[in-house]
Amino acid sequence: MQYDVIVLGLGGMGSAAAATLARRGLRVLGLEQFGFAHHRGSSHGRTRIIRTAYYEHPAYVPLVKRAFTLWAELEERTGTELLTPCACLTVGEPDGELIAGVRRAVAEHALLAETLTAAEVEARFPQFRIPAHFTAVLEQSAGILAVEECVQAQIDDALAHGADLRAEEPALGYEAVTGGVEVTTEQGTYFAEKLVVTAGAWATDWLMNIGVPLTVMRQVQWWFAGGTEFARGLFPVFLLDTPAGAFYGMPSAGDEGMKCARHYGAPELVSPDAVSWTVDPGEAADVRAFLSRHLPAADGPPVTAEVCMYTLTPDRHFVIDRHPQFPQVAVACGFSGHGFKFAPSVGEILADLVTIGRTHHAIDLFRAGRFSS
Repeated sequence: MQYDVIVLGLGGMGSAAAATLARRGLRVLGLEQFGFAHHRGSSHGRTRIIRTAYYEHPAYVPLVKRAFTLWAELEERTGTELLTPCACLTVGEPDGELIAGVRRAVAEHALLAETLTAAEVEARFPQFRIPAHFTAVLEQSAGILAVEECVQAQIDDALAHGADLRAEEPALGYEAVTGGVEVTTEQGTYFAEKLVVTAGAWATDWLMNIGVPLTVMRQVQWWFAGGTEFARGLFPVFLLDTPAGAFYGMPSAGDEGMKCARHYGAPELVSPDAVSWTVDPGEAADVRAFLSRHLPAADGPPVTAEVCMYTLTPDRHFVIDRHPQFPQVAVACGFSGHGFKFAPSVGEILADLVTIGRTHHAIDLFRAGRFSS
């Protein structure tokens, strides 16, 4: 069978692209080296934060607003609950990266947000212990995404609209040919007019020729028992910048415990093949130290842990673009540990790039060529 578009990698971004393309009536083949909604990449770990006052850059704000709409539409189409509203608290030095970035996004996009002193944070959320000179920004336009359920819902949406999705069929290579691309697997060679590469950490191999220096960071997500004070409705999602690094967390749901992890800080690797998927309990030391200092009621032995991967660009911004050598190929990579919330928006952009060659979304920040100079 001849396809209009082949999608390589069906994690958060690839499943979104496949679903968007299929809804537009294109003949889509999706190839995934593991099972659907697997636990050997970046799109897993029970939950992800979605937030609007985006400290990383104000250019992300329109994309996350669009993502809120698209997640809601996906919930309606698939009959699944994917996004739970929850306030987001960002805490740090008044002139630090997190607070300054959030304030910039709030100002440029006229977002609703509340500034709190450290004392006001502790009065509102007595679970926290905050240095007196720290400040915080609290926004309500935020929440928690059920990550595996989100990926599966996008897979189901793509299948419902006629996509041919194949798990456990890793691609061996692709080649730009006259009129399109050929993708080879152990099962055969497939032809399509266009190709979308959403290979996650394996973009370090698949996209070596786009001029983007990618690295991989192993990250461990931890869950701690805490108590009822960390339940949803009583406790926010948070980002807290400290001299020991930035940490994030999410309230507990049921008996799963409060999630907490350090953002960045681990060694950068050249390949996902170098990542160990085994967790040593001693690796919780930095998170335990953070909890002891800032959330003492949650400081205890972790309930469970899970490894995932960040695929990093040097500036920690995404790459979403057409391939610099092959215009029939669109690429999305380097989501640098903060991309999942944008998945349906990224899927929409990729579908635009391979159907009309451009998108109405502002993606200049994400061009692959920014590293060539």
